[in-house]
Amino acid sequence: MTELTDAPETDDVAPPRLDEDNRLTDKFVRSVSEAVDDGDANLAQELVNPLHNADIADLFELIDEDERAPLAEALGDLVSADVLSEMNEHVREDLIEILEPGQIADFAEQLETDDAVAIIEDLEENEQQAVLAELDDEDRAVIESALTYPEESAGRIMQRDLVAVPEHMNVGQLIDYLREHRDLTTEFWEVYVVDPSHKPVGTCQLSWILRVPRDIAVADIMKREQTLIPVDMDQEEVALRFQKYNLISAAVVNEDGRLIGMITVDDILHIVEDEASEDVLLLSGAGEGDINEPIRDSYKSRVRWLIANLATAMVASFVISIFGAAIEQMVALAVLMPIVASIGGNAGTQTMAVSVRALAMNELTRSNTRRIIVREFRIAVLNGGTIAVLIGIGTGLIFANPMLGGVIAAAMLINIVIAGFAGIFVPVMLERMNQDPALASSVFVTMITDTMGFLAFLSLAVASGMVSF
Repeated sequence: MTELTDAPETDDVAPPRLDEDNRLTDKFVRSVSEAVDDGDANLAQELVNPLHNADIADLFELIDEDERAPLAEALGDLVSADVLSEMNEHVREDLIEILEPGQIADFAEQLETDDAVAIIEDLEENEQQAVLAELDDEDRAVIESALTYPEESAGRIMQRDLVAVPEHMNVGQLIDYLREHRDLTTEFWEVYVVDPSHKPVGTCQLSWILRVPRDIAVADIMKREQTLIPVDMDQEEVALRFQKYNLISAAVVNEDGRLIGMITVDDILHIVEDEASEDVLLLSGAGEGDINEPIRDSYKSRVRWLIANLATAMVASFVISIFGAAIEQMVALAVLMPIVASIGGNAGTQTMAVSVRALAMNELTRSNTRRIIVREFRIAVLNGGTIAVLIGIGTGLIFANPMLGGVIAAAMLINIVIAGFAGIFVPVMLERMNQDPALASSVFVTMITDTMGFLAFLSLAVASGMVSF
């Protein structure tokens, strides 16, 4: 990546483009925006030209929404297909709206199939058809085929350009084949070996091919054991297989077992990042959490979870209302209730985060669920016991009431143990119901910890005789 961070800052020299963290500097972004505002397209192109495609994509994401179309017009050919493929999907949608179907088709033909599909799949149906009509027959057939597969499946992210050869070849014939056929893909790590029905029977890494004599048979050096990816497999499961088996690339097969594409590790890196971000955002109810997402979409995705939280909070409030008379008799109960609920909520969130991650990584399965529940129960008892002793002693000393200290200690222990159980039980049950365990876990766990915390504390206060019901 070109980096000009050492350039001296004068009136005649462009400001440093990248800072020490490899991010575009504020001064550089402003200088490009000013060039566009002044109608100086040549200066804008001169400033942006040395940037990597990913940095040009970042530039569009950093400027205001209403500046993106003028910037794209000023940069002209610098806004390439590779820049679009690197761009945030919401920002890319803004740019695609100002492009003609023919221009989008030109971009799609320059990209790998998976990147082209990522651009076209976000278009409206009529826009998709207009773009597909501009593609040549071969590219259109490939992209239409990809669009028939479910979103976030292996079929959507796989590349169709690969190298596959029959196993009767020897190494010399394979090398000659790679040299003579200029239309083959230029970026690959291994050659797939197929049988007459085009089913994969092995793989040959390029390093093996280059290091053995020409007369050695491909079948003698190929690796027969390989990880095959079903075309309809969810992309998250694909990522887990890459991680588990340390894959660089993997063959994708259709329902008949025939080789139809491959997935490479660079695609998996994006998936891992997207899936991890998605789980974190689902736990918080923040929707996509994308700062480039339209305000209306962010509002709709967030407000429904706030409404759900309001409903669950009313359940906890109802429990408090039942013990209203008891609270009036001892103000200390009202002072201490938030502590019980807060600590229980944090304990539940800790266990829930661990559980959701374990489910996402296939570390928590039906075979070890009971063991993990016992493990988390023991941790909850240890944590609950520690916090109970601390809060019990502190409360007894501050309020000069050992009985009150004992009550809150017992309530704290009960609530943390319940929180630990809820933190693993709720995600597991959602997963068993074929629901995303990150989707609503926080809402249910919060309701359980708040409600049970208040109920345990106030019930014990009444049972101890400190207050009457």
